[in-house]
Amino acid sequence: MIRSTDNTFSTLSSLAGSIHSCQQCPRLRDHCLNIARIKKRSHLTEHYWGKPISGFGDPSARLIIVGLAPAAHGANRTGRIFTGDRSGEWLYRALHRAGFANQSTSINREDGLALNDAYVTCIVKCAPPENKPLPDEQKNCSGFLAQEIKLLKQAKVWIALGQIGLNGLWPLLQPGKPRPPFGHGTVIQLDSTSRSGNWLLLSYHPSQQNTFTKRLTEPMFDSVFAMARKTLTSRPGTIS
Repeated sequence: MIRSTDNTFSTLSSLAGSIHSCQQCPRLRDHCLNIARIKKRSHLTEHYWGKPISGFGDPSARLIIVGLAPAAHGANRTGRIFTGDRSGEWLYRALHRAGFANQSTSINREDGLALNDAYVTCIVKCAPPENKPLPDEQKNCSGFLAQEIKLLKQAKVWIALGQIGLNGLWPLLQPGKPRPPFGHGTVIQLDSTSRSGNWLLLSYHPSQQNTFTKRLTEPMFDSVFAMARKTLTSRPGTIS
């Protein structure tokens, strides 16, 4: 069994291989494989990925987006984070409008999507039942996220999508410091001694639960990525 804390990796590609082979959480693995076997009616002819999901994007990215977990019939089907589901449609449209993606669509791994100065990953690498990973499952994956943070050496701005995104990311960015309350659009300056970037931005997750109820609108979502762009192009100390 390969555990998220077993090895130190020199590249994101080698880390991805370990993530794809992970078997730490039997409940999650059973769930993902069962979904891949039964499939969704609209995707019956497709081959489902069914394995844990690694991050996607520019290895030299300064902007890092951290979501919750793969979607059962999204990334668990396509094999790429935030791809093939409505949350991904929202995310990549926003990244495209902000100049971080070459296109606004995210259909499959061969669709030509490329990110510029941005990288997308998640707290939990397997699709959890009802989108609710257990605390132990989040803990099991934390080592993978810690390794990603270590390898993303150019990171300057982080975006945490949702409360779980904040909960999982904060102790890795600012260990031992009190976690701030979650609020959409919140901008947090990280400790100057942090080697993991300078700023953390908070956003509601673009889940259907949030977008269908208008808790999150596209202008609200766009504003977070506009702030990320502004933060990356501003001098230190000028963000408010």
